[in-house]
Amino acid sequence: MKSGIAAVTALVLSLPMALGAQERGPVTNLPLPRFVSMKASEGNVRRGPSLTHRIDWVFKRRDMPLEITAEHGHWRRVRDRDGAGGWVHYTLLSGVRTAIVEHEMLDILTKPEPGAMVAAQLETGVIARLEECAVDWCEISAAGYDGWAPKSALWGVGADEVFE
Repeated sequence: MKSGIAAVTALVLSLPMALGAQERGPVTNLPLPRFVSMKASEGNVRRGPSLTHRIDWVFKRRDMPLEITAEHGHWRRVRDRDGAGGWVHYTLLSGVRTAIVEHEMLDILTKPEPGAMVAAQLETGVIARLEECAVDWCEISAAGYDGWAPKSALWGVGADEVFE
């Protein structure tokens, strides 16, 4: 009987994972991983979550999208689109959502549908602000232009992520 109860308990405890429950940060209780952007124009990236850890490099691009993969106190482990990362202080980060254009001369469309009128074209590496994301499209703004881009052409938003 005890082994039956243990099996049921194990099943119940594993159920949230099986149902696709997302991991939550121990400090903020926000989903992990999640995207944010650089609030500062410069931010030290450290080997560990404290000022005593060595600075490995410095992020030097304001509004750059970053993915938070872990939390520890006031520190967030982040990575950029190339996978480079480390620990940064949370005050250097913003909840404002941005994305980097991943396709050369990306057409920004007036509507979220193929064949819509082109409002602008953006080069690879341009940082755009995310206004809204649907299943396959995101409304973005960059360099004074607003429009829609395929989500697959952007880094800084999850494939399943939808928000207004």
